[in-house]
Amino acid sequence: MKEIGAFEAKTKLGQLLDRAEAGEEIVITRRGKVVARLVPPDAPGVDRDRARNAARGLRAIRKGVTLGGLKIKDLISEGRL
Repeated sequence: MKEIGAFEAKTKLGQLLDRAEAGEEIVITRRGKVVARLVPPDAPGVDRDRARNAARGLRAIRKGVTLGGLKIKDLISEGRL
């Protein structure tokens, strides 16, 4: 994993994208603090099946949930949404 400052990353973005595409992970820092990561498109850590199952579960949980006669527009105007 390579660490690079934000200013340098800005000037070398094309090269960094090529390296990420080739499989390298690049951490971008600003004043020594990590602010972003460039990772390959098929990097481990993103489990699409798990994400789909989580979304499915959320949809199942909300099924049948109502606002009890309230309108979304009213909730927004009251600052509740």
